[in-house]
Amino acid sequence: MKSGQTEYLEYKDILRAYQDMNNQSWHSAAEKQLGSRLVLRQELGGGDFAQAYQAQLENGEFVFIKTHKDPPANFFSTEAAGLNWLADTGVINVPSVLACCDSPPYLVLSWVDLGPPTKHGESEFGRALAALHKAPFSAFGRPDLNTTGSLAVPNNPCETWSEFYATQRLLPLAKIASERNALPDNTVTMLESVAARLSEFANDSSNPSLLHGDLWAGNRVVDKRGISWIIDPAAHGGHREFDLAMMRLFGGYEQACFDSYNEVFPLEIGWQSRVALHQLAPLTVHAIKFGGSYASATHSAVSQYY
Repeated sequence: MKSGQTEYLEYKDILRAYQDMNNQSWHSAAEKQLGSRLVLRQELGGGDFAQAYQAQLENGEFVFIKTHKDPPANFFSTEAAGLNWLADTGVINVPSVLACCDSPPYLVLSWVDLGPPTKHGESEFGRALAALHKAPFSAFGRPDLNTTGSLAVPNNPCETWSEFYATQRLLPLAKIASERNALPDNTVTMLESVAARLSEFANDSSNPSLLHGDLWAGNRVVDKRGISWIIDPAAHGGHREFDLAMMRLFGGYEQACFDSYNEVFPLEIGWQSRVALHQLAPLTVHAIKFGGSYASATHSAVSQYY
């Protein structure tokens, strides 16, 4: 049983979040779009960028809400579009987009009741991800041309993976890293050099796959049935090895997941030698945003291809 002091502190937290929620113009706009009052239940962690809440509709349904005081242009509509693209494949679980707006900024999604991962669930997720990557996509990049993430990384459509990864990932990120002194000059130079030689390292005739785009373990959640869902996408057309490399960067996925993926959609020969290549973009992003050991990790990864 909770103590009176604990209950009081929890009540204060909910009240503070509720007051903050009601002070934002997005709250009334979201209610109008949903056709229902939103009753705040809990403030949640919103990652390193957004604010997040659990709320309840008048019919008792719980929903997940994200907002931000000053997001990049089209930030939430870009995420919503990515979620809808992923959902439209019919092969992988994503929360449903219930409401979305960029001005005022908010995104309302269906709620997922979380539970512990299972070995069976890991295998199922590997198969679902393989099916997703098999789904055709129009180009490397995004057809709506929208940028993704808090760094507003570009997604202009490209004909080949090497063109996309160079011009829409490595070079823009190297430029930001240089401007913010997030990486040493020699590391930036190495990134630029590798970007110019990408076709040496991978098969450039691969077709674009629809990617989640930021598939670290925190963006895969498991419900009470042990079924996996993916959230917070930076969706775009890209090389399927990119998602898998991101999954390996910070851990959190069992080997059964990768084994099942490879059974459904076998990887190309030499994929192991390209893991660090695909990790260059997220490592550079982390060096820019968080500093610390990510600068040396980026240097170590790019040195393998320089």
